[in-house]
Amino acid sequence: MYEYELHRIRSAELIRQAEHERLAREAVRVRREARREAVQRAAEGAAD
Repeated sequence: MYEYELHRIRSAELIRQAEHERLAREAVRVRREARREAVQRAAEGAAD
């Protein structure tokens, strides 16, 4: 039973870590997208 509990704890820890990494990747993607949009808007504004 003890080993099973350790397995469950480790599994839950890995799930939390994976969720954190997904959120971090999403934040990077959103920032990158916002930066690209800002550059595009600036380029369109400079062309006017």
